[in-house]
Amino acid sequence: QAQLAESGGGSVQTGGSLKLSCAVSGYHLILNCFGWLRQAPGKEREGVAAIDTSGNTYYIDSVKGRFTMSKDSAKNTLYLQMNSLKPEDTAIYYCAVTSRCFGLGPRTFDSANWGQGTQVTVSS
Repeated sequence: QAQLAESGGGSVQTGGSLKLSCAVSGYHLILNCFGWLRQAPGKEREGVAAIDTSGNTYYIDSVKGRFTMSKDSAKNTLYLQMNSLKPEDTAIYYCAVTSRCFGLGPRTFDSANWGQGTQVTVSS
């Protein structure tokens, strides 16, 4: 299976920015969907953003206009640029890879390979 290593989390104040990175390695299957998920304290894990190999992107409504996901195929690295951060963005963020994107729901991510996560904390 693929190994994924997230980095770039930290603590910022409301309105600040962070850029998360995810290095992907060690896989043999073709991966056509790449994404980010998060889990806030006391909340269920939710898909945040995804991108497929055709360049289609998906974002959960609460982050549209603030977060941008991208992929650098040459570096096997995923990115999540997060701007205008809000306290409700506080969560552990995980990157994920899977065969195909079907939006941000369980059909896409239930079988995905996840990383260990990186903590994002946004204070008011």
